[in-house]
Amino acid sequence: MSENTYPSVNDLTLEEKASLTSGGDAWHLQGVEAKGIPGYMITDGPHGLRKSNSATTGEVDLNNCVPATCFPPAAGLSSSWNPELIHQVGEAMAEECIQEKVAVILGPGVNIKRNPLGGRCFEYWSEDPYLAGHEAIGIVAGVQSKGVGTSLKHFAANNQETDRLRISANISQRALREIYFPAFEHIVKEAQPWTIMCAYNCINGVHAAQDHWLLTNVLRDEWGFQGIVMSDWGADHDRVASLNAGLNLEMPPSYTDDQIVYAARDGRIQPAWLDRMAQGMIDLVNKTRAAMSVENYRFDIEAHDEVAHQAAVESMVLLKNDDAILPVADDAKVTVIGEFARTPRYQGGGSSHITPTKMTSFLDALTERGVDAKFAPGFTLDLEPADPTLETEAVEAAKGADVVLMFLGLPEAAESEGFDRETLDMPAKQIALLEAVAAENKNVVVVLSNGSVVTVAPWAKNAKGILESWLLGQSGGPALADVLFGKVSPSGKLAQTIPFDINDDPSTINWPGEEGHVDYGEGVFVGYRYYDTYNKAVDYPFGFGLSYATFEVSDVKAVKTGACTASVNAVVKNTSNVDAAETVQVYVAPGKANVARPKHELKGFKKVFLKAGESAEVSFELDDRAFAYWSEKFNDWHVEDGEYAIEVGTSSRDIAGSAVVELDGDGKTQPLTEWSNFMEWRKDPLGSQVLEKLRAEGEAGRMPIVPDNDMTRLFLDSMPINSMSVLMGADGKRIFEYMLAEYAELTK
Repeated sequence: MSENTYPSVNDLTLEEKASLTSGGDAWHLQGVEAKGIPGYMITDGPHGLRKSNSATTGEVDLNNCVPATCFPPAAGLSSSWNPELIHQVGEAMAEECIQEKVAVILGPGVNIKRNPLGGRCFEYWSEDPYLAGHEAIGIVAGVQSKGVGTSLKHFAANNQETDRLRISANISQRALREIYFPAFEHIVKEAQPWTIMCAYNCINGVHAAQDHWLLTNVLRDEWGFQGIVMSDWGADHDRVASLNAGLNLEMPPSYTDDQIVYAARDGRIQPAWLDRMAQGMIDLVNKTRAAMSVENYRFDIEAHDEVAHQAAVESMVLLKNDDAILPVADDAKVTVIGEFARTPRYQGGGSSHITPTKMTSFLDALTERGVDAKFAPGFTLDLEPADPTLETEAVEAAKGADVVLMFLGLPEAAESEGFDRETLDMPAKQIALLEAVAAENKNVVVVLSNGSVVTVAPWAKNAKGILESWLLGQSGGPALADVLFGKVSPSGKLAQTIPFDINDDPSTINWPGEEGHVDYGEGVFVGYRYYDTYNKAVDYPFGFGLSYATFEVSDVKAVKTGACTASVNAVVKNTSNVDAAETVQVYVAPGKANVARPKHELKGFKKVFLKAGESAEVSFELDDRAFAYWSEKFNDWHVEDGEYAIEVGTSSRDIAGSAVVELDGDGKTQPLTEWSNFMEWRKDPLGSQVLEKLRAEGEAGRMPIVPDNDMTRLFLDSMPINSMSVLMGADGKRIFEYMLAEYAELTK
């Protein structure tokens, strides 16, 4: 077989086909070398390459890894609202995979931040599926543009760590389709990830790895997915059931390939289906051959660090800036307090843990830039009680400073893969230290390090400035120096609402479940969809973020372009003397609807960099999905006719202007039956014709007359027509039979 002639499934024995559907070891595909199919490496992670130094032996070691660029995890990068920048991150990740001979990098993870206590929120993108899908697609497209595969994960509804290996996420079809599927769907349809990783958990009682409806009916048949589905590590509990469901690859191997062979021989697996699953693995290998054949490639460490630097700059969200305390003046006397400034928490814990190529803390960055600042650690990075000596030293250091930069946040022990957080609060010793420092010096700026939101309101009065920096990757120190000292303006926007209290979150009543299941009782009302719809006060709304510049959004216009589509235009102007970027956000607010819908939903965004005084026009095209909800009645997307407000602003609660469009709707109707009520008959195009003929027949004396008064109409409208005899006796039965017969004639 020549180098350019690759095998197909027809070249393999049954045993060889079966072997392709399981890994070779924890980090390699199972090759068939005799047939020209190599066993390429696949490994973590979502925000950079995590290749274990022991990976060649197939062992699992999360900490002993080859150096790679640590980019900001999704908790930070999601706040950039910059898909182009995220694409650059993806390209850089792919180049590192090429150097290290990694064919597939496992990520990104686009599960929804259903509850801010989720232990893995640091590596997921948003509470909003539109934002998650339209940002994370940059990782997929960027990586795959270099000939390396991605693994979009964890499909689906992996929204908590508690009991994650077996819990059943009990979710309505509508919530799945509107909240938990769309990020996956968008990326599949627009970027075709080469692999998708299924989740550990069950969905409505069925393990994701064994769910034919999920992996085949929805993913492949509806969305057109062309790649392979692999299990999360250890998520495959039944080789035969999983393969029949549409799982191409079990990871890591359970050394049970014989189960597939036996099942194929006795008819429990159809030969054509096994061929399809095995051919998918061959296709994956063939896609990656070119990149894996590059020899002696070396990525540019400095260039990738600069990408990480820019990503970190755009990840930060300025929450508060009273008295314009930021940026710090060049001649200011600065005190830095907090161990995070010296020992940064730059990534989350668990399977995505990376060994960075370099690491520059904030203190390192100050030294490199010749900034003379006092430093006091103030506390230790653990959950142990406060150290009075460190506290006293920190308070003393704050005296006389023009500005105190306090680095606070969550130590790694407080959030990681494997467990969910128990509180939104930061460690009490850090809050106590902040209070003590603020009592000595009012000019305090808090710089936060955390992978998911923390409560801010209880201590915000002690800080004039608050910068949410999330987890910034290996170049967070220089990026923080750039933002805090005004080299660049912060431009991040919250991808996650910051509530006042965890009990304000609608999912909390069912979090984290009981007796092996968790009910998603909030339905589609996740994050701002709940807070904004029910006018619940929040600390900082979704999409919020301050700047050193000021902006004005005006001239909002919307025009209907089709029965269910529209275009939107607005003008954004930088009204300050500071060059900076603003993110214009578009929300669609449905009018009266037949189902409970959120007040509004994000359906478009654009980040625009403007020089001082500069203006730009931004435009958006809204397709039918921007206006649709998932109808369980139609088992499909549905756009109702009527008015829709299109809101343009800078957060979900900072709406600068809106315009209304009147849409025709998609015209979907369902067949009428004896169980359809009178109102449904009246609103249906054919049903209304039947009722008009019935009225005429009644006036002619050939049929009973349907009473037409307020009270009778009240009952009739909600009553299935097979119950009309309750109100009208024998006449009701006669009318009911007439309506069905006439409708049958019209639908022949």
